[in-house]
Amino acid sequence: MSNEVLNSLLKEYDQKKLRAELDLEKRKENLYNQVPKLKKIEDDLNLFAITTAKNILKTNTSSIDVLLKKVTSLKKEKAKILNELNLPTDYLQPFYTCKICQDTGYIMVNSYKKELCNCLKQKLLNYSFNKSNLSNLNTQNFDTFNESIFSDEVDLSKYKFNISPRKNITNIKNSCMKFVKNFDSINQKNLLFTGNTGLR
Repeated sequence: MSNEVLNSLLKEYDQKKLRAELDLEKRKENLYNQVPKLKKIEDDLNLFAITTAKNILKTNTSSIDVLLKKVTSLKKEKAKILNELNLPTDYLQPFYTCKICQDTGYIMVNSYKKELCNCLKQKLLNYSFNKSNLSNLNTQNFDTFNESIFSDEVDLSKYKFNISPRKNITNIKNSCMKFVKNFDSINQKNLLFTGNTGLR
């Protein structure tokens, strides 16, 4: 997989993330105009988060307990308001396409190591799958194989075989089917296809 493909996908992720965050800002603006109290609650929650972090650094546990109670109370009040408006509890959060990586394409492992999120892995797999032409399997497979398009004529000088092209392609098909059926067997030999590009 080339870096060019990965970089192109990551640009798509940046755009998706940006759209989700811009959408959130619009939703917030509309909702805060409708219910100003929600903005006050959100501002207080943000302030308490900063204050709690400072108190943790100062190991001021008594103040932390008080702040946590206030935060819990505010969150309940916010959830109640959203419920009364028939809005989901996560309405004031970005609606990311992937909630796991938040549309970054990466997740943090063990608090220090980044790795590809499953959603990005799937996109890379889809790209490889489409490039391999395997997406045509529903129309190009053993069940749809048509031997009749090959000649039944035996012509050694023309085809370099003493059997007809139809017989030859049928033998090839049978060998391929045998290979697939016995794929897991350690005694099954590999298949090697040779010839110029586009030849059947």
